[in-house]
Amino acid sequence: MKILIATEKPFAPKAVEGIKKEIEQAGNHLAILEKYTDKAQLLDAVKDVDAMIIRSDKVDAEVLDAAKNLKIVVRAGAGYDNIDLAAATAHKVVAENTPGQNSNAVAELVFGLLVYAVRNFYNGKSGTELKGKKLGILAFGNVGRNVARVAKGFGMEVSAYDAFCPAEVIEAAGVKAAKSQDELFQTNDIVSLHIPATPETINSIDYRTVNQLKNGGILINTARKEVINEPELIKLLDERKDLKYITDIKPDADAEFQKFEGRYFSTPKKMGAQTAEANINAGIAAAKQINAFFKDGCTKFQVNK
Repeated sequence: MKILIATEKPFAPKAVEGIKKEIEQAGNHLAILEKYTDKAQLLDAVKDVDAMIIRSDKVDAEVLDAAKNLKIVVRAGAGYDNIDLAAATAHKVVAENTPGQNSNAVAELVFGLLVYAVRNFYNGKSGTELKGKKLGILAFGNVGRNVARVAKGFGMEVSAYDAFCPAEVIEAAGVKAAKSQDELFQTNDIVSLHIPATPETINSIDYRTVNQLKNGGILINTARKEVINEPELIKLLDERKDLKYITDIKPDADAEFQKFEGRYFSTPKKMGAQTAEANINAGIAAAKQINAFFKDGCTKFQVNK
């Protein structure tokens, strides 16, 4: 089988080495397309591949049309909204992600950003501490659980809400279970978003929702840009001078957010999984999943139907 790594933003060299070792040990052949600058390059590269490993690269109907032999595509990371799932299903292509491999990296970034925010972006003025603050986690998956773990080390009071995770599971992790998303925003100083971008969540973090935060509240988003209703959040930040918004996903309206000096910060690009460890873990996990698919038909991490 021919497996293609298609990464506009390449894996770390060690990750590529690990992927290659896994693929070749299973008797498969690895091809690599890195730092491509035109979609035509991707369309040409997929013509004869049986499997693909991608990062933030888009796999849409056009790519799937060109990949006549493609049977499985694995997104090395938790999010998979860069894959057209309906098109993949129509083309009888299995789409998978690698949940959990980036979770610690994202969790650590959350607290790097939070310390930066509560210390007033290191502008020399007195800030506050995270100890004793109330942190609400929206979605209690792999990342949310790691955020809770780190938060306890800071001495924070932690609660979480997840529409798909039973309250008893959250409580068993030593975290208070909020009864609703609204309660989570109403009862915490900081809310950290870890929801995926789905039809239900896109634009769901809006004026009404965020306005429930306590005075001096902080909203942190290391999930997906699309879950934020940007015009409504801008309106709210205009009205409430006490709120801060920090993210590792540059908003479409970044220029407008920039006017909230001292209350807004975005990293230049998405940083959640940008560690050597996460890079290696996710890449090798993707390779192992592809090998398992071809060996045993395993589709444990399939995200399309």
